[in-house]
Amino acid sequence: MLRQAVDVASLDGLGSVSFGRLALDTGLSKAGIQTLFKTKELLQLSAVEFARGLFIDAVIRPAKSAPHGVARLRALLDHWIVYAEAPLFAGGCFRAANLAEFDSRPGPVRDALFRDQREWREVIAVELRHAVETGEIAELDVELAVFQIDALLCAANTALQTGDADAVSKTRRIIEGLLVPPR
Repeated sequence: MLRQAVDVASLDGLGSVSFGRLALDTGLSKAGIQTLFKTKELLQLSAVEFARGLFIDAVIRPAKSAPHGVARLRALLDHWIVYAEAPLFAGGCFRAANLAEFDSRPGPVRDALFRDQREWREVIAVELRHAVETGEIAELDVELAVFQIDALLCAANTALQTGDADAVSKTRRIIEGLLVPPR
């Protein structure tokens, strides 16, 4: 049921996730779904957490086998590309599909989405800092680079969803441009 909620949210936004919609899509009773989640907000929060767990399993955990720094950054990018190209969710990247919908709506769902984004950005930041500190890449503004990479991946998700065949190669080239070795 949460798998269906995540797919609906990736296609139509978390606002479209409702007891009625899930009942219709899954064949379960609306009352049964409501008994499990109590409120639409709790259902949405559960969908955010479920999507987060799937993302971690698809992108972050597999990249942990690569050494810290540039190698892990590249592994994260490789796994993210598989995640976005396959795609893991019917509408592409769950986070990209839902951040804009909730960015001006204060509350627990917005907080959960932005916490998920902050955690993802911190994964990238740790590897960039390591790469700078160990001299793998030239000195750079890590926070700016993290912002750029996150924005780039959101844009790449949109490009992939619209059929841009060059989105992946453009994404790789831009990120490689940030990973310049020191002179």
